[in-house]
Amino acid sequence: MSAITLFPQPQQLEREPGAFTINARTRVFAADAALGEWLADYLRPATGFSLPVHALDDDILADATNAILLVPSAEHQAAEAYALDVAPARVMLRAGGSCGFLHAMQTLRQLLPPQILVDEPQADVAWSIPCLRIKDAPAFGWRGLLLDVARHMFPVDFIKSFIDAMAFYKLNRLHLHLTDDQGWRLEIKKYPRLTEIGSQRAETPIPADPKQGDGKPYGGFYTQDEARDIVAYAAKRGITVMPEIELPGHSLAALTAYPRLGCLGEGYQVRRTWGIDSNIYCAGNDEVFTFLGDVLEETLAIFPSEYIHIGGDEAPKERWRNCPKCQARIKAEGLADEDELQSWFIRRIESWLNQRGRRLVGWDEILEGGLAPNATVMSWRGSDGGIAAANAGHDVIMTPNTYCYLDYYQHEDWTREPAAISSTLTLPQVWQFAVIPEAISPDKKHHILGGQGNIWTEYIPKAEHLEYMAFPRAIAISDILWNHPGERSCDDLTARLKAHLPRLDALGINYRRLDE
Repeated sequence: MSAITLFPQPQQLEREPGAFTINARTRVFAADAALGEWLADYLRPATGFSLPVHALDDDILADATNAILLVPSAEHQAAEAYALDVAPARVMLRAGGSCGFLHAMQTLRQLLPPQILVDEPQADVAWSIPCLRIKDAPAFGWRGLLLDVARHMFPVDFIKSFIDAMAFYKLNRLHLHLTDDQGWRLEIKKYPRLTEIGSQRAETPIPADPKQGDGKPYGGFYTQDEARDIVAYAAKRGITVMPEIELPGHSLAALTAYPRLGCLGEGYQVRRTWGIDSNIYCAGNDEVFTFLGDVLEETLAIFPSEYIHIGGDEAPKERWRNCPKCQARIKAEGLADEDELQSWFIRRIESWLNQRGRRLVGWDEILEGGLAPNATVMSWRGSDGGIAAANAGHDVIMTPNTYCYLDYYQHEDWTREPAAISSTLTLPQVWQFAVIPEAISPDKKHHILGGQGNIWTEYIPKAEHLEYMAFPRAIAISDILWNHPGERSCDDLTARLKAHLPRLDALGINYRRLDE
């Protein structure tokens, strides 16, 4: 029997003799007609078969042959658990809910020939699935990718195709970085200048010299209807979209639109270069919190995600040190310094979110000056922030730049690669990602919710470039987050990927070849 290659690798797989072959007489039976149609729609374009969907009952469950059955199962109550049994006479997908069935469908798609992923009839293909038994569930509930659309935007249709690729690898969180110094990308109806002015920058740095601009105005944003469309599209595929609205730093685009929100009150321009800007929201100005409440109110109405990311990173304090309002706030609140002022700022936003049933997520800088009581830390500057937060009893999402930053070069010889930020992250390095570091106390390990790969787009202006940076490294991350393997062989990973990558070709995804 030939080897079976799946990404992510299932927790349990037992191979059995034989195969099930989909043909013109194959039928789909499902207790949930919508899920049955979803599976049939995955299979119809390439096979050309009608694959009618029928209701599932006990008689069908007992006797159906040449059939694919979606069977609700009390044994698989975990939200994302599923089982897949392939026999010569029929295929059975079992799960306790829609997410489990969606994952089972992706496994089924990967078991079929790669041509199943093409959206047009494929002649002379034997649509055979090897007989096997799979019981599967993820090691972590948070398995995500960040997409930075603030530095460079991407069309809605591309984001949808990116979501499809995420679903194929059972990733379940899309983190959209919507605002930054270089652009504001989400329509906020109460503050139209955010997109009229804050979404536009005069130019963009050229890849060869980040201090030199290209002289070309750049801008754009997503309407609320477009954002809702993305959220709904992702949800149908078992993916939650988490928005990020940066505060108190990385806020120059907002200050350019509404200068009164900054300590200086004037002289702002949407940043034309990459890096960190010293202008941040004024912590001593109550209008800032009215503004942020209004912005977040509209954001929450679009994104039902329980978790809302507020950034909290890379916020220089020089404006606060020289601002009478900020210094007055420090004194009035009995704070020690500007670091505690940032903590106070974030705690105030967290309280606002908690009152509305949402949870705050921030980069690991939110640890500085004291962590907000219910905050979840996203550890990016290595793993130390996540270790400290978990050991202190806070939930953590691990995304250390040492293993998860997919905007880094993929080879030590940068001349062989498209322009990227000045760091290297090879596929073997990604494969060493330990989601739960040993330094976390055993009784605190449950605070690690999972992890994600991050795709920052300063040097990634085009969709095909983004795909090249994401794949195949994102596939390795999906495998780690589903299984969290202990002993790992990069040679084994490479061999599995070589067998799998024709599926990326069939999907039309641009990716970095393993032999480059």
